[in-house]
Amino acid sequence: MNPAWHSFLQSCNAIIQDSRVVSYGDAAAELASVRSGTVLADLSHFGLIHFSDEDAQSFLQGQVSCDIKAINPSVTRSTALYGSYCNPKGRMLASFLMWHDSGGYAMQLPSALRAAIQKRLSMYVLRAKVKLIDNSDALVRIGVAGEHAETLMREVLGEVPGSPLEVVHVQAGSVIRLAQDRFELVVPTGQAQTVWERLRKNAAPVGASCWDWLEIKAGIPVITTPTQEQFVPQMANLDAIGGISFQKGCYPGQEIVARTQYLGKIKRRMVLAHIQPSPETSVEAGDELFSADMGEQSSGMIANAAPAPDGGFDVLAVIQTSSIEAGKIHWMSLDGPMLDIMPLPYLVHH
Repeated sequence: MNPAWHSFLQSCNAIIQDSRVVSYGDAAAELASVRSGTVLADLSHFGLIHFSDEDAQSFLQGQVSCDIKAINPSVTRSTALYGSYCNPKGRMLASFLMWHDSGGYAMQLPSALRAAIQKRLSMYVLRAKVKLIDNSDALVRIGVAGEHAETLMREVLGEVPGSPLEVVHVQAGSVIRLAQDRFELVVPTGQAQTVWERLRKNAAPVGASCWDWLEIKAGIPVITTPTQEQFVPQMANLDAIGGISFQKGCYPGQEIVARTQYLGKIKRRMVLAHIQPSPETSVEAGDELFSADMGEQSSGMIANAAPAPDGGFDVLAVIQTSSIEAGKIHWMSLDGPMLDIMPLPYLVHH
């Protein structure tokens, strides 16, 4: 996290650990406000890798699962895309959100993965004209969500994108519409404090786990250290959110991803669910799941988890489709708390 931005957030009562805002002093109240009000979240727990120079597009096209050409960059607007970077076996090393800005392409992924992914991608540059830099501290990412988020963003910035994953470049920076009532604003660090102060007049600052919860409810998977190399992209529904192109050329793992699709052998899928463990117990990414149809063998894994406003945890979990159909899936053991599966906000083909 940029040191000046870190100090500013602390002056706003932020409790920060490992570049992640834990809360502003009352985590329970912040979580409650996410469901009913308009909220403001610092997104410094994500890092940014910036790709520039004349071969940036073709280089990325040969490395990631999404179709970089679909970003359609222009001076004033473009499209953002979800995508993944896989190992040669088609297992995801990272998932990301990518968009175009004035100087090239920005890849947003968890800060904990940024350095290793940037290093790995750099190894494949070879003679291509592409530069990779860590832009995490040069730009501040701010999430705004809630019923009045669009009105607030319009007041502060003048213009907002009209449709999901559209990006508009305004004077203050770039605005990405993530969903009907959820936005991300990317601004130079020098302007971030002014923008934050203006947004804060009509939005409550909340900790990072509140934003995690919104991502989970939207069915957006985020690969973290415990889940690297666990899932092929379809298992985490990347095909349902535009994160895989089956028409583009080769990239690491592409053969496995394509074969999985065309043979119809997606044996695991991601679901949205609620888990109510005993108090003081935390549900974490990487936790294993069990169901009677699989006996002692694990039938799935938690991809993402966050505290839910009414208690317990809401999760994204990748589970054997046979176990989903059987219906009774348990956390950590066959006699652990049962998952209450909820509908995702998009269609998934089993």
